[in-house]
Amino acid sequence: MDTIYLDNAASTQPDPQVLKAMREVLEQRWGNPSSAHEVGSRARIRLDESRTAIAGLIGCRDDEVYFTSGGTEADNWAILGVLDFWREQKDHFITAPTEHHAVSDVAKWWSERGGSVSWLPVDGDGRIDPADVAKAITPRTALVSVMHVNNELGTIQEIAAIGDICRERGVIFHTDCVQSFGKIPFRMADIVADLASISSHKIYGPKGSGALIVRRGTRLSPRFYGGSQERGLRTGTENVPGIVGFGAAAKLCMERLESENRMVRNMRDRLEREILAAIPNVRINGSRESRAPGLLNVSFRGCDGEALLVALDRKGFCVSTGSACSAGALGASHVLMGIGLDVETARSAIRFSFGRFNRADDVDKLMNVLPQLVERQRQTAPIS
Repeated sequence: MDTIYLDNAASTQPDPQVLKAMREVLEQRWGNPSSAHEVGSRARIRLDESRTAIAGLIGCRDDEVYFTSGGTEADNWAILGVLDFWREQKDHFITAPTEHHAVSDVAKWWSERGGSVSWLPVDGDGRIDPADVAKAITPRTALVSVMHVNNELGTIQEIAAIGDICRERGVIFHTDCVQSFGKIPFRMADIVADLASISSHKIYGPKGSGALIVRRGTRLSPRFYGGSQERGLRTGTENVPGIVGFGAAAKLCMERLESENRMVRNMRDRLEREILAAIPNVRINGSRESRAPGLLNVSFRGCDGEALLVALDRKGFCVSTGSACSAGALGASHVLMGIGLDVETARSAIRFSFGRFNRADDVDKLMNVLPQLVERQRQTAPIS
């Protein structure tokens, strides 16, 4: 049985060109990039080239790219680095309940240790009103963190408007761009952000590699201590193969962004139309006007999302539920609960996400089995 992978928002298949670039580094450029000799300099050259490629895709300077182990570390560092640096003067942090756990869990940690946290309201599509950001800012506000594209819903936030407000008020603005970088066109100047988190394995690169983009002049504490790597802010020997894979992935995304956007949007839209036509009592979660091109979150009322996921997996389809983890009411997604869904509707959600290696007939194959699986579950295990 062939496997059809529809979970590209969770992770993507590494592109063959990415693997080729990584293999070349592992076999021929394996030196420590901080070493002064020729073997080390060969690794340094590839690391610097990758930094340039990533900076080019997001529209920043090379020296504003700081490599990390991924998006979670970048989010943690952005928040804790700013709050630690400004803790004597400012201890107030603003974010939203629909953020990735790499942000929301840090906010809870900060609050539990005496820091001040404000949670922004979101509407039924997961959108934040920039006016609410302005209302929440106080003289003690150090940082605002709002993600660019929601990882479960695909909703795109009005990041530039939020960034403008923060800049006018002298507040640092961080945005998690893990689900937008390499997937929708934008530049750092467009989103008016001081800090942005990005990740490799969401754009057909390897896991274990990401970056925090730090706009020049933004002050934050170092992530680690014990060396001079990453200009002394994120020390430790760099993961050169992972970074080179990340850079290769960024180059490919730059070349293919428009065509791939069109391809995954067409598949997403067709799946949405066919689900609405073939399956009653469903709910499309998130904005339908302003959303990432390849992501579709659907609640199949009367079903249990986890059970439906297992049934689809047995048929060869890889998807995810709306539950990113077991947190929240009865295991329901904190994002779906955050936009006001009841527990049963939230727990019935499935996230489909398309990517580079999907084909148009993947939608046909899915729709050959999905209506029957939903109907069977509704008959045998209805949720009251």
